[in-house]
Amino acid sequence: MASGDERGATPEMITGVGLRVGLVSARWNVEIVSRLITGAKGSLDALGIRQLTEVEVPGCYEIPLACSAMARSGRVDTIVCVGAVIRGETTHYELVAGECGAGVQRVQLDTGVPIGFGVLTVENLDQAMKRSQIPEGHNVGAEAAEAAIEMARVVQAWRPA
Repeated sequence: MASGDERGATPEMITGVGLRVGLVSARWNVEIVSRLITGAKGSLDALGIRQLTEVEVPGCYEIPLACSAMARSGRVDTIVCVGAVIRGETTHYELVAGECGAGVQRVQLDTGVPIGFGVLTVENLDQAMKRSQIPEGHNVGAEAAEAAIEMARVVQAWRPA
């Protein structure tokens, strides 16, 4: 089981100053998602982000479409998405989690706009709480925000002159 300790630290020289960031969040599992949003906003603030556009969607299944609209608008340099899919008694979990992840990946590959993936796919509420700790601790929303900023800088570095 991943503890959050496996990922290397974000390089210290990474800054978000001047970047325009979108934040897409799902309303389903609102208690967990609000914690992920808090983590994401904390990281974005620490990285110097001052231009943040937020969009809420009904659930994780709708996240890819919102990311696509935002990415294609030309008004953001990177996007962070947060949500929580918690396994239930049916196969609905696999459908939502898989399609959300695949959809977000497709959007960033099709548009060239990087997306930090902060969508939890967990077995139970306890696992979700452990991955959305605030104000300190393991928070996947915070990690997704850092990844989004880092990847925005990678994409900028490789744009044709």
